[in-house]
Amino acid sequence: MHWSYLGVGLISAATLILQIALTRVFSVAQWYHFAFLSVSVALLGFGASGSILALRSRFTRDGKARDLSVACLCFSVCTLASYLAVNFLPFDSFRIAWQREQLLYLALYYLALVAPFLFGGLAIGIVLQSDRDRIGTAYAVNMVGSALGCLSVIGLLPLLGGSGVVALVAALGAVSALLFLGPKDSRPVGSTVQAKALLAGAVAALVLSMSLLIRPPVWWDVRMSPYKTLSTALRFPDSRVLYRGWNTISRVDVVEGDGIHSAPGLSLAYARALPPQLGLTVDGGNLSPITRQASREDEAFLDYLPAALAYELRPAGRALIIEPGGGLDVLTALHRGASRVTVVEGNPAIADMVRDRYGEYAGHIYQDARVRLIVESGRSFVRRADEEFDVVQLSLTDTYRPITSGAFGLSESYAYTLEAYSGYLDCLGPRGILMVTRWLQDPPSEESRAFALAVEALEWLGVPEPSRCIVAFRSWSTATTICSLTPFTAEELEVLRGFCDRLHFDVVYYPGMRREEANRYNRLAEPTYFDGFSRLLTAGDRELVYREQPFRITPPVDDRPFFYHFFRWSQVPDILKGFGKTWQPFGGSGYLVLIALLVLALVASGSLILLPLALGSRRGVRFRWRYLLYFALLGIGYLWIEIPLMQRFILFLGQPTYAFGIVLFALLLASGIGSAVSDRLNGAATLLALAVIASLYPLLLPELFAHCLGMALLGRITVAVACIVPVGLLMGVPFPKGIAILTSEAPALIPWVWGVNGCFSVISSIVATMLSVSFGFSTVLWLACAAYALSAIVMLFLGRERRRFL
Repeated sequence: MHWSYLGVGLISAATLILQIALTRVFSVAQWYHFAFLSVSVALLGFGASGSILALRSRFTRDGKARDLSVACLCFSVCTLASYLAVNFLPFDSFRIAWQREQLLYLALYYLALVAPFLFGGLAIGIVLQSDRDRIGTAYAVNMVGSALGCLSVIGLLPLLGGSGVVALVAALGAVSALLFLGPKDSRPVGSTVQAKALLAGAVAALVLSMSLLIRPPVWWDVRMSPYKTLSTALRFPDSRVLYRGWNTISRVDVVEGDGIHSAPGLSLAYARALPPQLGLTVDGGNLSPITRQASREDEAFLDYLPAALAYELRPAGRALIIEPGGGLDVLTALHRGASRVTVVEGNPAIADMVRDRYGEYAGHIYQDARVRLIVESGRSFVRRADEEFDVVQLSLTDTYRPITSGAFGLSESYAYTLEAYSGYLDCLGPRGILMVTRWLQDPPSEESRAFALAVEALEWLGVPEPSRCIVAFRSWSTATTICSLTPFTAEELEVLRGFCDRLHFDVVYYPGMRREEANRYNRLAEPTYFDGFSRLLTAGDRELVYREQPFRITPPVDDRPFFYHFFRWSQVPDILKGFGKTWQPFGGSGYLVLIALLVLALVASGSLILLPLALGSRRGVRFRWRYLLYFALLGIGYLWIEIPLMQRFILFLGQPTYAFGIVLFALLLASGIGSAVSDRLNGAATLLALAVIASLYPLLLPELFAHCLGMALLGRITVAVACIVPVGLLMGVPFPKGIAILTSEAPALIPWVWGVNGCFSVISSIVATMLSVSFGFSTVLWLACAAYALSAIVMLFLGRERRRFL
C-alpha cells in the first residue's frame, strides 16, 4: 500500500473524529450552542491550509515526505495544546459584556481550535497538490478516511469519553507522521538528521498521547463552566460525584449532597422536607432528581406536584411518560394509582442509572410490575405505539433557563413541535389527556409556546372546538397545559378547580373561565397568563397575537424545531441598552451568538485565508475568476446540504451525535466514491442532477420520516445511509472535476481554489444555521440547489476548458 495514501486516510479520519468529539466536549464544557464552533474552526483550518500552500506550490519527493510528516506531527501536538487551551483559558461568555479581556480570550479560544485542523488540512492538501495525476484517488482516500472517522467516533466516545477521544486523535496524528516518514530505506536522502528528529518527535507525541489516554491525570478531564447545574451543585458542602460516565450522546453524572432538592412546580402548601435525593445531570446540566424510596413518608410530597392532577382526572389510567430523567413523574404515576406506566427514555445511560445502578435507592420503580421501560426516542416510540393511553406526559427535566439568557435558542428540540404534539395526541384513548409542564417565564414565552402548540395541534387534527378541549394552571414556578381530543366535562373542570384550590395553584384557563378567577394565590400585578392564553384561543387572527408578543412564541415545526428560540430583532435596542449593565449578556437573543460567531469567522477567514492569497498574487499568478467563483459555490452548496441534513436527521436518528456521525459518514463515503469515478462523468450533468435531487429532499424527507420513524435504530440508520448516499455520490464529483481541469490549465491556482472553497465553507456553515433558525431547513436546502445549479452555469462558460468539464 502506498504510504502517503495510508497516511492521508488516517489523518483524514483523525480530523473528523476530532471535529465530532469537540461537539461533545463543548456541550459539557460550555453549552450546546458552542458545538457549532467545531464545524466553523474545522473549515477555517482547512481553508487556511490552502492559503499556506499557495505560497509554496512545488514539492520535491524529499520535501513532500518531510512536510507531510511535519504537518501530521504539528497536528498531533496542536490537538493536545488546543484542548488544554479550551480547558484552561478563563473565557467566560457571561462576562463578555463588561470584561474586555474576554474578547481576547474568545479570539485565543477560537484560534487555538483552528490550529490542529490547519495542519491536518496541510497534510491532505500537500498530497492533493503533489499527486495531480491521481487527484481522484487521493481525494477519494481523503473522503473515505473522513467517513470512517465519522462512524468510529460513535463507538469511541462510550469507551474513552470526550477527553480520551482527543488523546486518541493526537496519537493518530503521530502515527500518520511515522507513516509519511516511511520505511528506513525510503526516508529522504541527505536528510538523516531531519528524519531522526521527526522520528523522535513523532514517537514522543505518540507516547504522550497514549499516556493521556491510558492513565489520564485529573487536569486532563473536561473542565466545566461554573454556571452549569453540576458546578453549582458541587459548591454545596459535602457534595460529591458518585458516578461519572460517557456514552455516545452524553456525559452523565450522579451527584450526592444536602443541597439536592428538586420537585418542579411543588405546591407551596407542602410544608415538610423533601426526601433525600441524588442529582442526575446530563452534560453537566438539566439536574433531574433520583428520589429515595425507603418508606411511605418519602412519597408524601408527590401529591403536591402538578402531575398529580392527571391521575385525579383519569383514575387508574394507563400512562405514557416521555423522558422522565431521574423518574420523578414515574414515582408520581405509581403513587397516584396508575394501572400501567410505559416509560420512554432516549438516553440509555439515564435508564441504567435509575433501573440498575441506583435502582434500590429509587425503590426499584422500573422493576415494578406495572412499569414497562422503553429505551429509544419518544418520537420514534410514539410513531409505532400499538396501544392507547389515558395519560401522555412530557416530563419537565430540563433546568430552569431565564428567558433573558437566550443561551439555548440554537438547540433543536423535536419533542416540542407541531408534528410531535400531533403524534402524542394520536396515542390517546377516547378520553385520554396530554399533559405538558414548562417553566413559568416573565414575560410569557415557553409556557405560552407550549400552550399555542397544543391549540394548533388540536386544530391540525380537526378537533372542532379546541377551546373546550384544553385547560391550564400554574404554580409559583411552572405552567401546565392539559388537552384532550374531546371536550372536558363539567365534572372534570370541577376536579381541576378543586385540585388547584387545595394546592394553591392558579387556574390559567378552562372553558368558560372568568378573568376574576385567575391570579388568586401566586399573585401578579395583572392576570397576564390568563389574558395571553385566552387571546390565543379567541383571536380571529392568531398570527397577529403572535406578532404582538414581546418574544417569538410561534409554534415550532419539524422543519424549524427551535422551541427555545424566542428572539425578535425588535429586542436589539433593549439588548444594546442593557449591554454591560446586566448579568445576562444577550437578552433573549441566543441568535446573536451566531452573529458574533459570523463576525469572528469573517475576520479570521479574511486574515488566515484571503490575506495570504492576496499576498501570493504578487508572485505573478493569473487569476481566473470563474474558477474561484465555481469553487466558492461548491463550498456554499456542500455545507448548505450537509448542515440542514445533520440537523434534520436528529429527529430520525434520535440524538445529535448519531445524526452528525451517520450523515457525515454517508456523505463523505459517497463523496469519496463519486470523486474516484469523477473523470468518467459529465460535470455539468452531474451538477444539474445534484440540484434536482437535493431539491426533492424537503418534499420527501417528511414522508420518509413519517413511514420509517417507528423502525428500530439499526433500521433507521440503514434508511438514513440509503437516503443520503445518492446525493453524496454526486456531491463528490464537482470538486475533483474542477481540480482536474486546473491541473492542466492553471496548476498554480489549485491551492488558491482550495483556500477560497474553505473560506466560503466557513462562512456558509454559520449562515446555514442562521437561515435554518429563521426560515427552516427546507429553505437552506433549496438555496444549496441554486448554488450547485449556478456552479454548472459558471463552468459551461469557461471557453475551451469546457470540454474537459463535460
